[in-house]
Amino acid sequence: MVGMTDEPRWLDDTERRAWLSLLAVVLVGFPELERTFRPHGLVHVEYGLLAALCEAGDGLRLSDLAGQMNMSPSRLSHRMRKLVELGYVDVAPDSGDGRVSIARITDAGRAFAERVAPEHVADVRRLIFDHLDEAQTAALADALEAVAGKLGDSCPGAPKGPPAGGARAI
Repeated sequence: MVGMTDEPRWLDDTERRAWLSLLAVVLVGFPELERTFRPHGLVHVEYGLLAALCEAGDGLRLSDLAGQMNMSPSRLSHRMRKLVELGYVDVAPDSGDGRVSIARITDAGRAFAERVAPEHVADVRRLIFDHLDEAQTAALADALEAVAGKLGDSCPGAPKGPPAGGARAI
């Protein structure tokens, strides 16, 4: 059997440093980012849905939104229900294909995303980018894109510019 008797490929010192640093970002940095959204009754993934819908302009099919956000349909449904109840998102059948549902950000959702985006980007800068120079930022982007590209549809790729309406909601 392949792999049963093979010795594990242990991490070298550089890989171990990278892995432990990534864990620190995930385990310490991400909860810190969540604090931006907690006073508004949201979590980061819900803000991410709003940001994706801000950038989509005319809305997104729920299946496409789930793929873009790397979410199961049931998880997306749960999160969307909350955003609809808050008045931030509308979900309606597609006029061309009633079997498909389209999610669109509402004016209230866009206003919320525009109001919270500056605080969120300030947190992202404070936690990550303020500690890196331009070359380190480029190297981090290249490295994380390589990894994310292997994880499926969740890699957003290059920025597409400001979404319709001019607000950038990362």
